[in-house]
Amino acid sequence: MTDHNTQLNPEENLSLIQPKTTQSKRIVLTTFGSLGDLYPYLAIAQGLKKRGHLPLIATSERYRKPVEAQGIEFYPVRPDSLPDFEREGEFLSLMIPQGRAIEYVICYMLMPHLRASYADLMAATAGADLLITHPLTVAGSLVAEKIGIPWVSSILSPYSFLSAYDLQSYLWSGNIPLSDYEKIQVTGMQDGITRHFQWQSRFFFAPWRQLRKELGLAPSCNPLVSDLQSPYLVLALFSELLAAPQQDWPSPNMIAGFPFYRPQNSEGLSAELMQFLDSGEPPITFTLGSLAVMSPGNFYVEAATALKELGYRAVLLMGKEAGQVSSELLPEGTIAVDYAPHSELFPRSMAIVHHGGVGTTGEAMLSGRPMLIVPDDFDRYDNAARVVSLGIARQVNRDRYSAAVLAAELKQLLFDPVYQERAASVGSLLQAEDGVGVAVDAIEGLLGVGIHN
Repeated sequence: MTDHNTQLNPEENLSLIQPKTTQSKRIVLTTFGSLGDLYPYLAIAQGLKKRGHLPLIATSERYRKPVEAQGIEFYPVRPDSLPDFEREGEFLSLMIPQGRAIEYVICYMLMPHLRASYADLMAATAGADLLITHPLTVAGSLVAEKIGIPWVSSILSPYSFLSAYDLQSYLWSGNIPLSDYEKIQVTGMQDGITRHFQWQSRFFFAPWRQLRKELGLAPSCNPLVSDLQSPYLVLALFSELLAAPQQDWPSPNMIAGFPFYRPQNSEGLSAELMQFLDSGEPPITFTLGSLAVMSPGNFYVEAATALKELGYRAVLLMGKEAGQVSSELLPEGTIAVDYAPHSELFPRSMAIVHHGGVGTTGEAMLSGRPMLIVPDDFDRYDNAARVVSLGIARQVNRDRYSAAVLAAELKQLLFDPVYQERAASVGSLLQAEDGVGVAVDAIEGLLGVGIHN
């Protein structure tokens, strides 16, 4: 390890970080957010451990139990909170329609805790050989530069690359061919939106730039685009079916694929849910993941109304609200549960209706089942546009979501066999990928080790 005041020169990274032995390495993976932000890193940590390395997950204290249950070392990093939807629901309801959810996350959830995050992560990386960062662990690049270790940044969805050249985006449905002139127009619009957001976000990162200055690190040019991405390796943790590398992606980059998380000793589906699934035709599954489910709005209410008309069986994954819903209020053939592993429920479903989170989207793609996406913010519109362009999904914007619209869209999705056929084909392609293996290979390649044969 280099002196704490030494900054690595990316152009000299090979000579600086290539070890001469094949001993196991201590690798810290830091993340922040919902379970969808934890699981990819837990999956990679499992892969690293199988190769003989010593992975450590550094994240919010609330995730200690699921991390340690997998035999992975854990270190708490502040902050340890997600949005309080009961206390801040009205405030969030105003920011999300204005497209300011990212501002909320950075300015209200991350920056007030930046110095605490930095101190915790510094302690977590003591003696580490490599640091792997999540897009929201903004203290990660500061720690890596300050202590002088190589680091890998990661991206969970194509939207986070903010590419002007990726024409499979939320600005274009992806189903209508574009002329060369139209492609130039779309690229120009996307470039303008990206530049505006970069300009706006410079205010968000003022505390980050101030801390850089205090640490004696070089001034930041553009934290959102460049300084939060590693000059050693940027791992795209999604399938190339969603996006291909673009000329304005940070370099070097690699698309690893989805690192699907499969916990050891999983309890699987509950006995109640198993009995339901075995008692009839495959159901339609409705889910809002682990974060959006805290503020479901009319998602499940309208679903129940639509299901009465359609007559399909359904599973509603409703989080804590599931226990508060009387079975008498649900349509016949519908069951409400708090949680079920997507990897086990989705393949047994007829279709999946969800919010468009990239983790849920990946599991739905893997299952080979068509989907209806109801996005609200963050990367979800973009994820929706990409699977729609693959011909495996339909999309309804949250402001148009109603029982009537939902019923009509599900009829289109379920009555057209092309959706089923394309979804099955995409599922087969995804099953042939190995996101965890590719990611671990890339990490070992950066460190110059190869413990496995």
